[in-house]
Amino acid sequence: MKKTINMGLLLAFTLLLSYVESLIPFGFGIPGIKLGLANLAVVLCLYYGGTKEALGLNITRIFLAGFLFGNLYSICYSLAGGMLSFFFMWLAKKTNSFTVKGVSVTGGVFHNLGQILIAAFVVKTVGVFFYIPYLLLAGILTGWLIGFLAVVLQPYLNRIERNRV
Repeated sequence: MKKTINMGLLLAFTLLLSYVESLIPFGFGIPGIKLGLANLAVVLCLYYGGTKEALGLNITRIFLAGFLFGNLYSICYSLAGGMLSFFFMWLAKKTNSFTVKGVSVTGGVFHNLGQILIAAFVVKTVGVFFYIPYLLLAGILTGWLIGFLAVVLQPYLNRIERNRV
C-alpha cells in the first residue's frame, strides 16, 4: 500500500513538473531543448523506488503529460528520448561509476539523442543532426541541474525513509 501511495505521489509530482515546464519559455530557438524538470522524479525514483518502478513512472509520465500538455508528436519524441535516456541512466547507475549528477547528465544527453534520432526518422532528413552539438550541451547542462536538485533533495528523502514506520 505504501509503495502505491509513494508511486502516486511521484506521478503527481512529475506531472506537476511537466505542467510547470510547459509554462516556461525555454529553448533559445533550438527545437527540442527543454529543462527536463519531470525527470527529477524519475531520477529520484530510480534511486529510492527501484528500476521497475522508475521505468513505469517514466512511461506513465510520458503518456499522461503528452495527453495533458502536448500532442501525439510530443508523445513520440518524449517516448524515444525517455526510453533511451532511461536505459542509459539505469546502466550508469548499475555500474556504480557515476554520481547522481552523472546519472542525470547521462539521461539528459541520451534523451536529446533519442529525440534527434526520431526527428531524423519523422522528417526524413539528416539535416536535423546539425542540432546535435547544441542538444548535447543542453543535455549536459539540464542533466546537471536535475542531478543537482536530486542531490539537494536526497537528505530529506533519507530522513523520510528513516522515519517511516
